[in-house]
Amino acid sequence: MTEVLGPVDNVRRALTEAGARDTVTVFTTKVPTAAAAAAALGCDVAAITNSLVFEHDGSPLLILASGAARVDLGKVAAQLGTGKFRRATPDFVLHHTGQEIGGVAPLGHPSRIRTLLDHSLAAHSLLWAGAGDHNSMFSISYEELRRITEAEELTVR
Repeated sequence: MTEVLGPVDNVRRALTEAGARDTVTVFTTKVPTAAAAAAALGCDVAAITNSLVFEHDGSPLLILASGAARVDLGKVAAQLGTGKFRRATPDFVLHHTGQEIGGVAPLGHPSRIRTLLDHSLAAHSLLWAGAGDHNSMFSISYEELRRITEAEELTVR
């Protein structure tokens, strides 16, 4: 029988399988926004890595962007070059990630999702990202995040 894991357990497993440390921190209160996470962690909101899911030609596209910035959809669409590009619905996000909006992690999904990583995050020695639910985050370096997600570096703002 296959063990069914929760979203945070899937993130923990994905981290260790990728050769990264399990640095998941679980909070007693929800941290569903970059501002809430930064306040709970005592860090700059720019060091929070938002995991934003978009739909690109019917497939998921994950953009890892700084919590201090808004993704410029026109700029990203121009860099992608072709195809229909839009913000994904909550059902689409849950289906492709196994995680709800506000807690989406950069990894731990049922299958690999094409991922773009915002260059501006490289300015921080330590990043924090959602760990699969509204109460969990994990810490990681920019290079390690790029490596384990196989992300394409891009300017998204």
